[in-house]
Amino acid sequence: MENRKLKKEVVYGIYAALLLLLLSILYYADLSNKSLSKIKEKEKYTYVSKLFDTGVKSVVSTPTTIVLRPYNNTNVKILKSFYDYKGEEKSQENSIINYDTTYMQNNGTIYGGIDEKFDVISVLDGKITSIKDDALLGKVVTIEHENNITTTYESLSEVTVKEGDQIAQGTVIGTAGESNLQKDLGNHLLFEITVDGKYQNPENCFDKQVNDLKNN
Repeated sequence: MENRKLKKEVVYGIYAALLLLLLSILYYADLSNKSLSKIKEKEKYTYVSKLFDTGVKSVVSTPTTIVLRPYNNTNVKILKSFYDYKGEEKSQENSIINYDTTYMQNNGTIYGGIDEKFDVISVLDGKITSIKDDALLGKVVTIEHENNITTTYESLSEVTVKEGDQIAQGTVIGTAGESNLQKDLGNHLLFEITVDGKYQNPENCFDKQVNDLKNN
């Protein structure tokens, strides 16, 4: 029987074909692994996104502004209350201002009851829109705030701010003093606050959030 040997060219061709086949298999295997990895990564991303998107709420709270009292002296008292049309008769009597046989309903609250003068502070951030020197009320400062809120500070003996000033909550705007309207009260402050142009009882506004004032 005659043995036949393959030519070198044929052998090299077979080796080259096998090598090409092996490289092709490795290439497509690597390509498949990359595609599989992308799919898994996409699934992982989708899962994590859903985890954070489903019913998860931020725990970061938005700061809210609380209305301060217009003084920081703890000895200051209420001398005359806000006149409440729906209030009790005794409370209404204490809310009447008597000047030269004329009786007026108090649109704010009068604070005082101490011998020394005390600092008057802004209850909120705002802009000084008016400073007047009234013959009856003494020096009067008006401040406009956000949410259509306006505050007025009357019977001041000294004013430490200027018209047009932008001031921060708690800024000292002056000192309580005496007025010709209420001489018998000594050093005092008449404080008024309006929301949307309507007078509010100051005692119902303090320590509340600004957004709640419209519900008074």
